[in-house]
Amino acid sequence: MTSNDNYPRDMIGYGRTPPFADWPGGARVAVQFVVNYEEGGENNILHGDAASEAFLSEIVGAAPWPGMRHMNMESIYEYGSRAGFWRLHRLFTERSVPVTVYAVATAMARNVEAVAAMNEAKWEIATHGLKWIDYRDAPPEVEAQHIAEAVRIHTEIAGVRPLGFYQGRSSLNTIRLGMEEGGFVYCADSYADDLPYWLEGPRGPQLVTPYTLDSNDMRFATPQGFNSGDQFYAYLKDSFDTLYAEGGVAPKMLSVGLHCRLAGRPGRAASLARFLDYVLAHDKAWVPTRLDLARHWIRTHAPPGGWQPSKLTRTLFVERFGGVYERSPWIAQAAHDAGLPAGADTGEGLAKAMAAAAARGSDDAKRALILAHPDLAGRLAQAKLLTAESTGEQASAGLDRLSPDELSKFTTLNDAYRARFGMPFIMAVKGKGKADILEAFERRLGNDADAEIRTALAEIDRIAALRLQDILA
Repeated sequence: MTSNDNYPRDMIGYGRTPPFADWPGGARVAVQFVVNYEEGGENNILHGDAASEAFLSEIVGAAPWPGMRHMNMESIYEYGSRAGFWRLHRLFTERSVPVTVYAVATAMARNVEAVAAMNEAKWEIATHGLKWIDYRDAPPEVEAQHIAEAVRIHTEIAGVRPLGFYQGRSSLNTIRLGMEEGGFVYCADSYADDLPYWLEGPRGPQLVTPYTLDSNDMRFATPQGFNSGDQFYAYLKDSFDTLYAEGGVAPKMLSVGLHCRLAGRPGRAASLARFLDYVLAHDKAWVPTRLDLARHWIRTHAPPGGWQPSKLTRTLFVERFGGVYERSPWIAQAAHDAGLPAGADTGEGLAKAMAAAAARGSDDAKRALILAHPDLAGRLAQAKLLTAESTGEQASAGLDRLSPDELSKFTTLNDAYRARFGMPFIMAVKGKGKADILEAFERRLGNDADAEIRTALAEIDRIAALRLQDILA
């Protein structure tokens, strides 16, 4: 055995030099909390299954009861949706900590009030499949049908389609089927790393955000697992401390897995609360949703070989290029829907394709596109509410370092321009100086309205082209 050419596993990964995660705010570790919402989707003859559930409950080592209801098991699961969920909901919302929910679609359908609470809290809801059952022996076409049905039900109940996918009790086919579905920003059926990583899938690159079975309350329900809240807290704290220390050189991610019927019990929730407060006391810990984390990785770490827009799913294309036109992802959507030729894999080629899509927009859409842009050195900039792209561009022109007199002049010109044209002054400022911008400001105040709209749209295309050059360099 001398070659790994035909071996279907990756035993090397990032090796000794993992990529620098570059988490927001210089965070040393990204801590991500998952609440698994499964109650009502587990094995049960009421759900058309052959036997009762036997996995992850207080009855450690339980066996399925073929053709029978298991009332003790059922009531344990009912606790999760009736009481445990709400305890976890209070624990996280009181601390304003974002959460990702792995939600089984049939469980969602049996407690829409819980789903409404997830939405009210602005939690991310990823799909945890149609039913919380073992898919290891399911034919791939059946599993694919279940994934599609899970997305349909999820979208109907939650109001938006899921962008994350975690089957959990997976099969040999699960990751491939998740990639083939084409609509997921990330898949999570992996435990292989401390960082996200890219796979080359049947429809192009797919981001994988590995999950966890060790820093997971499921170990309360397995042999040789946690038997007290103190053990759970100690393990989570040791995991966090290790990654926080490593994060000075190589930031990583820590996933924490929770279940309503397990961590939702009072004694365990108390330990979880202590850990949450411990994490929040560290200023270099970032606590995102799983989707936030995936989006950060997409922005900062291209797939191997770089971005090739023509080979991306619509979902991934819009995730990476939807912000090229300020707060206007409809342009990326329209460009992808029109078909991206191979020439669109260069900055110049993609800029042309996206400018053509923008030009096909309605007058109302173009007006909204103009109004989506911020003033230069305006109120949004002062409040640090610009997009990351606009922040960098304005900083490159020195607009984040204005003297009081310069700031006053920009404010006066912004107000005068808005009063005359009813829109923000837009200019591709990358490579320009403050004097260049002020000269253009004063000169364009003399334009008529139609000419200025044309100028603004041309500048927007120029801004997009410069952003694309940076991404596709």
